[in-house]
Formats: sequence, C-alpha cells, structure tokens
Amino acid sequence: MKSKNINISKWAKKSLPEEVNIDGIISRLKKQNIETPSWGYADSGTRFNVFEQSQSAKTTFQKISDAAQVHKYTGIASKVALHIPWDNTDDWQSLLDYADEKGIQLGAVNPNLFQDNDYKLGSLTNPNFRIREKAINHILECIDIMRKINSECLSIWLADGTNYPGQDDFIFRKRRLEEALSEIYNELDEEMIMLIEYKFFEPAFYHTDIADWGMATHYAKLLGEKAKTLVDLGHHPQGTNIEHIVAFLIDEDKLGGFHFNNKKYADDDLTSGSINPYELFLIYVELVKGYKLKKITPAYMIDQSHNIKPKIEAMIQSVIRLQELFAKALIVNYESLEQAQENGNIIKAEEILQDAYNTDVKPLLEKVRQEMGCPLDPLDAYTKSDYCIEIKNRSK
Repeated sequence: MKSKNINISKWAKKSLPEEVNIDGIISRLKKQNIETPSWGYADSGTRFNVFEQSQSAKTTFQKISDAAQVHKYTGIASKVALHIPWDNTDDWQSLLDYADEKGIQLGAVNPNLFQDNDYKLGSLTNPNFRIREKAINHILECIDIMRKINSECLSIWLADGTNYPGQDDFIFRKRRLEEALSEIYNELDEEMIMLIEYKFFEPAFYHTDIADWGMATHYAKLLGEKAKTLVDLGHHPQGTNIEHIVAFLIDEDKLGGFHFNNKKYADDDLTSGSINPYELFLIYVELVKGYKLKKITPAYMIDQSHNIKPKIEAMIQSVIRLQELFAKALIVNYESLEQAQENGNIIKAEEILQDAYNTDVKPLLEKVRQEMGCPLDPLDAYTKSDYCIEIKNRSK
C-alpha cells in the first residue's frame, strides 16, 4: 500500500463545523463493526433461477475464508452470521478454530423455518402440534449451537402466514406463536438475546404472522428484556419511514439489530446504499442520536443476496457504503440541529442534515483506514489480490 499524507486537520477545518470533534469521530469509525452473512458468499438467485458463479463459496469453511477477506480489506467486518442447517457441521470446534485462525468470530445464528415441506402451512404457527414442536426443537438445536460457538444472538425470521382468506384463524395463530416463542425464550442463556424479525409479505401473500415492527415488538415485550426487534431494511411497504421506526424502538429499548440491504420494489436484497443512500444516512442519524442518548449497541448485520454480483466484491462494496454513511451521520452538527428544531427553524434543520450528507468523507475514511492498517481503497485492493485470482474456479 502506497503511503499517503492525509492532512485530516486541514480537511476538517475546511469541511466540518468547529463544534465537531474529529478525534471522537475517528474513534467511533474504528469501532464500527458490520457482521456479514455466510449465505451472502454462496450462490443465490430468484424464485426463477439460481445463478451459479465459479468463485462463490461452496462450503461453510470457504464462506468464512471469504468473510476474512472482507474484514482484511475493510477492518470492520470481523463477524459472520450462520444459517442452520445451511452451515451445519459435525465438528463445531473445528469450524470455530478455523474462524479464529482467519481472525473471524462466528456471530448470529439464524434458524431455517421455511425450506421444509412440513412448514407449508407454517412453522411456529402451524395448526399441527407435531410440526410446531419440530420447529421449536430446531430452534433449540440452534441455541445449543450458539453455546458451542460462543454466539450471543439468535435471529428469528418466520415465513409463516396464509395465502387465502379462511385458510387459518388469525387469533389461534397469534396464540400459538406466543406460546412457542415463550418456550424458546426460556431456554436462552443469560447473555443471549433473541432478535425477532418481521416482513409484511412474501412468501405468504394474504397475511404474514409477524407482518410489521409493531407485531415484532409486541412479542419482544411479552417475552422480556432478552427479546428485541430486528429491522430488515427491505421488509417494509413502499414509502415506510424506517428512521421513524428506528427512533421509536430506540426509545422503547427494543432495537435489537439490523439486516442491512436496499430495495426498489419489494424485498430485493440489493447492495446497501445502492438505491436510497439518503434514507440509510437518516437511519444512521437516529442511531448516532440513540447512542448519545442511551448508549445503544444493536447488532449491525448485512442480509443481502448478491445474485449477479461477485460475492466478496459486493460485500466489500456494502461495508464501504455503511462506513461512508455512518461517517456522514457522525459529522452532523447535532447541537445546531437541536437548536434549529427547538426554534422551529425548518430550513436550517434540513440544511444541517444536507450539509453533512453532501460532505465528501473520503479523506476521513482514508485516515481511519490508514491508522487501522487497511488499504485506502479496499475494493480496488481486493480485486488486485492473489485471493481474488485464486478463487476464480473454485471447487469443494
């Protein structure tokens, strides 16, 4: 990596209000950590086709190896989320040792409750008691895996719902879900948390059992402090004000984490910041304010399906976008913003946000990467690396 003289003081004086603490911002950026998903390194597609790529990961070990490359070039992606049974193994210690060797921690565990024929009419809400028990036992198996890999986060998304009016009873399904979640919650260890995800439609098209953040938060509140709401940025109707939801959950102490991605139409699972970066910036603004107010520490995770993009490059691209937009949120002059809000100065308040969003934070991020020993341009450095060449024609 070529040495570069980055005069961050000169940049800050030119680009930032005097009140902004540049050293504090650099410190926060160094501590940023984005968990990447194991499934994001494997082949994926749409309901019409899976688009195979020769360089995609074929095994869980390869997924971890790929994730290590993302962390190597960005410095802020040290965790990998697992999906069970996709990432199941008979030797968890070997996988844990391999991850440690690669400088990676195994993160959230995601049960699969949507790819078994038994779950056609639901998993935890299924009218058949035997199938509900099967789904519960699968999640309990995932909790046991969490103990083996030192994971503290159980991430639950249900595909449960109905496709036709009259197919099942809404109230009975709600009660089944409350009963099942309570049984699972009681098996969590003290340090574990349960993240409850929601989605307003798909794969069910008449109703979804956990359709929005209010329902997810209802279950989280019913269960207790170790249960929180997980916000997936693609799981909302068009036009939803996600930053408002984030602020509400922060104040209720129920914001557990994120699945970062981007959407244009539905749950597109597109690269973070590729469609609506300003929305993501505004979400980060609420997160920065939430940290100042309550020292919140939600789980920051990516959940994307890179159907036609090269997997590692797409993940690096996403992490960089999240870095950039977090940096822009950190340089907002919050003191001036609060004063403008109190004075009812609408124009001033919006201009403060626009000024931060339109600031070129590349010099700031280069300074952070330089101090962390990372390439100034992570994506370019990876595409020129030996690893990128080695995996072009990969096999199991």
